[in-house]
Amino acid sequence: MMPIRPENRNLYPPDWPDISRRIRVDRAHGFCEQCGAVNGYPHPVTGARVVLTVAHLDHDPKNCDEGNLLALCQKCHNAYDAPVRRAGIRERREQASRQMRLEV
Repeated sequence: MMPIRPENRNLYPPDWPDISRRIRVDRAHGFCEQCGAVNGYPHPVTGARVVLTVAHLDHDPKNCDEGNLLALCQKCHNAYDAPVRRAGIRERREQASRQMRLEV
């Protein structure tokens, strides 16, 4: 599974490991639901060992409705999350910059 940022851990329900397993194993049968890469085997593009993860399509970890979840390999999950991750990095950088200006 993808690591959860410590500050976001409390946004996930207590049974997240069970929900994630149900999506990755029971529904997706160990395959990336986007590209078909097989969990535990070399990725057909990157050659890295595939570790299936579960993506929240709306990027809200509290929304664990099965229709909002997708089993994805690392490559597909990272590509899906990239725009939101970039925005978060930019926001944290701007906050740090504002904080530094206040401290000066």
